[in-house]
Amino acid sequence: MDRTRYLLDRLTAWSPVLLLGGLAALTYWLDAQIQSPAGNRGGAPRHEPDMYIENFRAVSLGADGKPRQSISAKRAEHFGDDQTTELVEPRFELTEPGRPALALTARHGKLSADRENATFRGDVHAVRDSPAGGAADGTPGGRFTLRTEELHVQTRQQRFTTDKPVTIEEPRGIIRGVGLEFDNLAKTAVLKGQVRGTMQPGPAPTPTP
Repeated sequence: MDRTRYLLDRLTAWSPVLLLGGLAALTYWLDAQIQSPAGNRGGAPRHEPDMYIENFRAVSLGADGKPRQSISAKRAEHFGDDQTTELVEPRFELTEPGRPALALTARHGKLSADRENATFRGDVHAVRDSPAGGAADGTPGGRFTLRTEELHVQTRQQRFTTDKPVTIEEPRGIIRGVGLEFDNLAKTAVLKGQVRGTMQPGPAPTPTP
C-alpha cells in the first residue's frame, strides 16, 4: 500500500513535466506533417496557400486619410513560397483626387509580393469615369470602357497592358484591336494591332469671324 502511495506521489510530482513533454512532441509531429516532401528533400516548397480571407478588402489611403486605391475580392489566398496573393472575383478601384475614377473587375486576379503589380484574368471589365468638369458627349477623355480577357496593371504607375484582344467603348464610338498600352495618368491608350471600329467625328471647329 505504501509503495502504491509512493508511486502515485511521484507520478503527481512529474505530471507537469510529462504534460509539457507531450505538448512539445505533439507540436513537433504537427510541424513535420505540414512540411512538404519536397521541402524535406531540400527542394523548393510547393505552391500552396498558407492563409485565406473571405470577403477581402485592402485600401491605400492618401495623406488626407481618404482612399486612393482599393482592391477587394470574394476570396483571397496568400501563398508563402512566393508571397503572392490570388483573388476570386476581384475589384480594383482608383480614386485619385482631381482625376477620373477607375474601377476594374474580373473573375480572377493575382497580386505580386510587393503589391505593385497585378494580373486580372477572365471577363476583365474596366470603366474610367469622365473627367471632372469634362463632357461625355464626344469629347476626348470622356467615359472609357475596356473589355478583355487578361490585363496586367502596374498599380503605382496606373498603367494597364495586355497582348489579348481588346474592345474599347467611349462617347465617340467603339474600337477593337489586339494588344493595349493604357496610361490612366496621362489619359492615353495605344492599340498595338488589328485595329478596327466605328468612330463618330468630333464637333467641327467654330469658324473665326
